[in-house]
Amino acid sequence: MREVAFIKQNKEKWLGIEQVIAGKVKKNPDDLSSLYINLVNDLSFAQTYYPKSKTTIYLNYLSSLIFQRIYKTKKAEQNRLFEFFKTEVPLLVYQYRRYLFYAFGFFILFTLIGFISAYYDKEFVRIILGDEYVNKTIENIEKGNAVGVYQQGSDWGTSISIIFNNLKVGAILFIYGVFGGVGTLYALLQNSIMLGAFQYFFHEHGALKESASGIWLHGVFEIFSMVVEAMAGLILGASILFPKTYSRFNSFKLGFKDAFKIFLSTVPFTIVAGIIEGYVTRYALVMPGIINVFLIFGTLFLIGYYYFIYPYLVAKKIQLHDAILPETGLRNLH
Repeated sequence: MREVAFIKQNKEKWLGIEQVIAGKVKKNPDDLSSLYINLVNDLSFAQTYYPKSKTTIYLNYLSSLIFQRIYKTKKAEQNRLFEFFKTEVPLLVYQYRRYLFYAFGFFILFTLIGFISAYYDKEFVRIILGDEYVNKTIENIEKGNAVGVYQQGSDWGTSISIIFNNLKVGAILFIYGVFGGVGTLYALLQNSIMLGAFQYFFHEHGALKESASGIWLHGVFEIFSMVVEAMAGLILGASILFPKTYSRFNSFKLGFKDAFKIFLSTVPFTIVAGIIEGYVTRYALVMPGIINVFLIFGTLFLIGYYYFIYPYLVAKKIQLHDAILPETGLRNLH
């Protein structure tokens, strides 16, 4: 068979395989395996009759790509949870990245409101945190134990209580997005103002450094997760307010699914934050300072990398992979 006739006979099949590799057509692992076997047969034929042809090079390249596709598909099914955190969530965070910046913007604004309010109104901290907490903390500060509040109760009991409370706060930040995002902003306002007033309270009593060395051991994961949960709530709200080309209900379903996945990604960080608060924060003032600094900046780097840098890297890798196909397509054979 002449090479031109061979290409004409199989062109549509190869183009279909390109569509599968590019992700534009979905196939289950069994169908992918059948395509691969068929393609290998074509490759064997080409290697026999056109060994130095561009067709042989093209089919060899196409075979390697579909083999990788089969391997990745099977691996994804076997390691669904791993792929969820490794690829799916980062791509969603990249897709909705502007909402992460919105959430951080509102968080910083609301925290400053709490800090400034506490600065100008000396009773503001008591209104926000309560007299009992304020009086007890002042007493601890005077004793030179700014993190004394975190030393109450047992390690495991404190951790469990904190984890459930923080998961509840995160769920509220997410679910309240159904009110057009306004509910999420209100919940974020409450928590951020509390944080701002809390930080000023320690600053006012000369214990900001001591408190920060303890609070931010668990606070990095806890607060960063809270902002990401607010991001999920804003995505949910936007899906209702701005349906684009979808019906409002279908837009809501898509928005809820994506936002819920982003919310779920914060759960491990929230759990770790609770464990740190229950088991580590109580020893903040007696542990070596280098360990304290390492934990704070280590957790900041980890969660910051996952939500700010890693999504960009994953998205660029996917875009680069998709860009390769046109450069080696059928149009370059002749």
